[in-house]
Amino acid sequence: MRDAVAATAAQGLPVDPGSRLELARGLLRRMEGRSGGARPVSAAEVEDGVLPVVEPLARFLPAGGLRRGTTVALPAVPGATSLLLALLAEASAGGAWVGVVGRPGLGLLAAAEAGVRLERLALVPHPGADLMAVTVALLDGMDLVVVSGAARAGVRAADRQRLAARARQRGAVLLALGQWPGADVELSCADTRWQGLEAGAGRLCSRRVRVQLRGRGVAPAGRAARLLLPAPGSAVAGVTESAAEQPVGAPLGDRVAG
Repeated sequence: MRDAVAATAAQGLPVDPGSRLELARGLLRRMEGRSGGARPVSAAEVEDGVLPVVEPLARFLPAGGLRRGTTVALPAVPGATSLLLALLAEASAGGAWVGVVGRPGLGLLAAAEAGVRLERLALVPHPGADLMAVTVALLDGMDLVVVSGAARAGVRAADRQRLAARARQRGAVLLALGQWPGADVELSCADTRWQGLEAGAGRLCSRRVRVQLRGRGVAPAGRAARLLLPAPGSAVAGVTESAAEQPVGAPLGDRVAG
């Protein structure tokens, strides 16, 4: 039963608009029953209003975590899913309720291996035309809401502003996958290189990426850090100086092409 919320939502069986919206509301009702209150108040809600993230991302972010009431954008680039799971892991482990809308490819096994607590994860993989309504409903009752497929759903600038305002009002974090003009901060991955392949053979064990941060509370030039995402045995790890000096193989796509 620990992963019942995630498993029930992940089936994606409802297809009509009323059922999809009721699914989101039903998830909230079930979580309210678990928490015993009108809105789940997580153990992760601290005095300064920051949801925790795993090290070394905590040292990288300006607030030391995901500040409540803000909108964070994750462009759809290689490494974005691993970065997303790394962001969700510590928050859910600390007691935060997490909802993911419009991301059918997000597997529960991958989330669990990254450290995400499935009993605090709710998936609405196929919101259809109700993406806005479902996201608004989840922002009313969850600490962190991930939304994907905004462009396909026809989300406009006014809609983005409405969701951002809802997150501020409810003290939630809105994490948008893909381009999201107007986001408070943007986290992106670049220079993605897998490690473990030698001469086109071997086992992929980790991936080095350069995580870039731009937005409020950050210098105009932005901020960057070299990370292993994923790292051997964990979702994320810092790159030591010795590791940074070692040669790294070409990007996986280049290897395949070669």
